[in-house]
Amino acid sequence: MDAVVQWVCTSWTKKSRGGAEAARRNAAPIAFPLPALTAPFTHVVRMGEETDFEPRCAAWEGERDKAPSPLDSTVRLDEADDLLRVKLETTHFGRRSGRPRRPPARRLARGEWLRWQVNYRFTGFRSGNWHYRLDTLNVAYGPVSPDLFLGTPTHTIEELGFLR
Repeated sequence: MDAVVQWVCTSWTKKSRGGAEAARRNAAPIAFPLPALTAPFTHVVRMGEETDFEPRCAAWEGERDKAPSPLDSTVRLDEADDLLRVKLETTHFGRRSGRPRRPPARRLARGEWLRWQVNYRFTGFRSGNWHYRLDTLNVAYGPVSPDLFLGTPTHTIEELGFLR
């Protein structure tokens, strides 16, 4: 499988919902240059309010039908007839306000890439405080350049809801 997956996860609390903190959060990138690895691989970038949205990166090499996820979501990758089927399976713990139905899987031809975004609101088990997360999944099928995900995607899916 000639697939490259990049997860970009940004997390915050109500502290970063307004003012200068929100501006800093909104300036966080949704894509990064890829590490010098050979496909297939997964590149995970995490940014959070607790680290002032400083990117933290990790990468895994190897072929698998499920790309390692940064938290509790998964992406299923299935290859057939020279197409890559991509299906994001979101976490069941976060609230995705106003989105009862999820989009279907997307098929990519060689040379195409997909950007899939979904946001969540979580409630702390003990505190009851709200936490928020934006997941951006960038997936390419076929040869990639290090700056591929910095450009315009072939396909885009946005599951972005109003999270209060």
